[in-house]
Amino acid sequence: MAWNEPTGGSNKPKDPWGGNNSNQGPPDLDEVLKNLQAKLQGLFGGGGSGSGGGSSSGASSPAFSGAVVVVLVVLALLVWAVMGVYQVDQQQRGVVLRFGKYYDTVQPGLQWNPPIIDDVTLLNVTKVRSISLREIMLTQDENIVEVQLSVQYVIDNPVDFVLKVRDPERSLQHAAQSALRHVVGGISMNMVLTEGRAQIAVDVQRRLQEYINLYHTGILVSKVTVDESKPPTQVQAAFDDVIKAREDEERVQNEAQAYANGVVPEARGGAQRQIEEANAYKQQVIANAEGEAERFTKLLTEYQKSPAVTRERLYLDAVQKVYSETSKVMVDVDGGSNMMYLPLDKLAERSQRTNSGGGFDVNSSNIRELTNAVTEQLRNDAAVTDGRRGGR
Repeated sequence: MAWNEPTGGSNKPKDPWGGNNSNQGPPDLDEVLKNLQAKLQGLFGGGGSGSGGGSSSGASSPAFSGAVVVVLVVLALLVWAVMGVYQVDQQQRGVVLRFGKYYDTVQPGLQWNPPIIDDVTLLNVTKVRSISLREIMLTQDENIVEVQLSVQYVIDNPVDFVLKVRDPERSLQHAAQSALRHVVGGISMNMVLTEGRAQIAVDVQRRLQEYINLYHTGILVSKVTVDESKPPTQVQAAFDDVIKAREDEERVQNEAQAYANGVVPEARGGAQRQIEEANAYKQQVIANAEGEAERFTKLLTEYQKSPAVTRERLYLDAVQKVYSETSKVMVDVDGGSNMMYLPLDKLAERSQRTNSGGGFDVNSSNIRELTNAVTEQLRNDAAVTDGRRGGR
């Protein structure tokens, strides 16, 4: 029914809100709310019954119902659109699946993807994750060792990490166990427990990266560390004894090497010194021989010029050399029947003892003076004796 449709025989228009009074004032608010509630109930399955007002509201319900549906749809679309807005941090990457199939990898920033249609998985690709494992295994020389290993890794390929493997971290742990057993099984126990730990970490990291690349896990191993390597607890005491014996062996070897380092250079120095002394003696003997030969040649020349003088000179030199090397003096006095022996060596020793005791000094000049005095006294005594014999 139209709003201006006449009722009965009157020309007055009917009230569109269902009222029949002729007053054209504003409609009652309570009545308006009741009519709106009735229309909503009719839209969602509720039946509207009543008087003339009810018949007029039933006539206008289809247009009102369409407007409400549009409003609700618009609101639902707005909510759906808002739900698709999300923020990707700088250290994150997003893997987008559309209807369960890979669609795109989103970068940091404000992003939007249709909800329900797209499924977005955000991954932190800069965070360093780690796993630890402890394994007991055999070495190459058939000894049992216990090794604790730590693996640090980051997500390098988000798509492979999300889609290619069901549990990438579990696959990484299994691959680390396999790589560790392969490396430890190829070396001796001594290498595992002592200086080979750093090389074990390098080899395990290289082999582990090859394994996870083959599995397409999207993981990049950044560092592998051997935290601890030791024999099993059951044989720890025996192993400590072995370690102590090895340390004693190394200590003795170091002491022997230190002794050798001290003795060998000294012996080499002594040998070199003897060689140098021998060479010096050789040069000295050669030089002396050459000098004597040259002196003899010159002496022969002088002897050929004047034999008597040269012979006398040689005699005097020989006597002087002999007397200079002896400490005994024989005194022959003219006219005397005996020669006097002066023990100059004893006098020299006595003079040394006297000097050490604080007495007077007896040197070569004093001995010479003493000898002259004794000789003069002997000559005087001999003269007196000859005079007495002549008087008789």
